[in-house]
Amino acid sequence: MSETNELRDAIAEAIEKNEVILFMKGSPEQPMCGFSARTSGALKELGAVFAAVDVLPDPRIRQELSAISNWPTIPQLFVKGELVGGCDIVMEMHDTGELAAVLGIDAPPAAAPQAEAQAAPAAPLQIENRLD
Repeated sequence: MSETNELRDAIAEAIEKNEVILFMKGSPEQPMCGFSARTSGALKELGAVFAAVDVLPDPRIRQELSAISNWPTIPQLFVKGELVGGCDIVMEMHDTGELAAVLGIDAPPAAAPQAEAQAAPAAPLQIENRLD
């Protein structure tokens, strides 16, 4: 039982220490489901710097994460320690500009100059998955 509590503590610490963290299937560079791809894609599109944790290597990560967040599905986006939501909520917030506001990012203008539109967004931070 203490092992599970250690895992839950590690997840809670990751949420606390990373201003923006996405628990997803796969990685931002190689998402393993469409929902994770869409959510990480929205963050990348905004140029957000975020940590990502792959929940697939250990099913306990998903179980303990859901126990912390009371949210059953993956992906799960946390900003400043608070659950923002899953894919549908994040995409809706992205479409309305609310996601940029929550992230503290200036929403890109509707008609960005061509040079800015081609600039690569900042690469997301990766945290080592030491939750097992």
